[in-house]
Amino acid sequence: LGAGDLRLRIGKARRQTWRGFGGCFNELGWKVLSALGDGDRRGVLRALFDERDGCGLNLCRLPIGANDSPESWYSHNETPGDFAMEHSSIERDRRSLIPYIREAQQFCPRMTLLASPWSPPTWLKRPAAYNYGTLIWEDAHLQAYALYFLKFVQAYRAEGIAIDQVHVQNEPDSDQKFPSCRMSGPQMRDFIRDWLGPLFRREGETCEIWAGTLERPDVNAWVNTILYDPQARRYVAGLGFQWAGKGAIQRARQSWPDLPILQTENECGDGKNTWTYAHYVFSLVQHYVTNGAAGYVYWNMVLQPGGVSTWGWPQNSLVTVDPALGRVRYRPEFHLMKHLSHFIRPGDAAVAVQGPWAANAVAFAGTDGRVVVVLDNPLGEALPLTIEGAGCTLQVPAESFSTLCLTRR
Repeated sequence: LGAGDLRLRIGKARRQTWRGFGGCFNELGWKVLSALGDGDRRGVLRALFDERDGCGLNLCRLPIGANDSPESWYSHNETPGDFAMEHSSIERDRRSLIPYIREAQQFCPRMTLLASPWSPPTWLKRPAAYNYGTLIWEDAHLQAYALYFLKFVQAYRAEGIAIDQVHVQNEPDSDQKFPSCRMSGPQMRDFIRDWLGPLFRREGETCEIWAGTLERPDVNAWVNTILYDPQARRYVAGLGFQWAGKGAIQRARQSWPDLPILQTENECGDGKNTWTYAHYVFSLVQHYVTNGAAGYVYWNMVLQPGGVSTWGWPQNSLVTVDPALGRVRYRPEFHLMKHLSHFIRPGDAAVAVQGPWAANAVAFAGTDGRVVVVLDNPLGEALPLTIEGAGCTLQVPAESFSTLCLTRR
């Protein structure tokens, strides 16, 4: 191929409006951030959340109770038989997640927060354990669980933190050794239709209910099962997909073009934080953007080196902090995320790309005529690129990420 053959054509039609990039607030992240001095900790948070100088992460997730990166497993109500949720409390979150969120919001006041449970309170499950099991499918338990969601949202609001979305169950088809709870598509439909949706509506709750976070490629088993029911559908504001749900997003977008889709959790990695894995993460972002996602949420933003989770899985993160040495390192996926999130802002619209570079590019158009193109060259040689209509020809360095801010001609 000659230099003029590696081209990228950027479409003009505006597609999905972008809501943002973000990550998940987890206890293990706050634990290592708390080991830093105030200035160093704020430096990390500025790098992650500040729009002017940092990544500008604005679409973030938090767990309702324990997920797989807490200091220990918990829920917000472990009082058996408390069907009125009188003992529901977010006191545990006041020690970790709430300070983490508040400090992040100092750099990103316009943050959108989505929350999801990994496990209900154990006494609402069978067996009564955080891991494995299912929700007890009886009216009293379902009513209490819906109230548990409402109390959580209200308690955060009392702390001055708005929860914008609740996603009904993290990975509802996964029976895990960390906090989890299986919930079939018909069960999620019924819980939304008969319990959670009506309760939120009666109470005037403005927090949105999303069908998420889904992790299977079968679009019929959850998405269509829920949305084909008109009574359930009226309560559903959007669809959330975990990384293993990437096989369903294309058909979900085709079937429900008016419902927004979010990618709710990036793949976890192996704790090695390599550039090779960062290039793989770009392919995930490209897949979701191309197929209509309106936002992309990373997983652990901050971990210790090696990133070992509470239950023993080494995972990647944007930043690592060695609490013993006070050493902060910005990892490859941080730099990838900054290439994306610093320049692609909420309100921009995805535009189609075509040509030999399309599999390694995403493009967004701003309302001001600006076009942002982010490129991935995972190969071991520099490659030429011509962007049609922009008067732009360049060499894209080997094994690199590049962000171009263009003006249409």
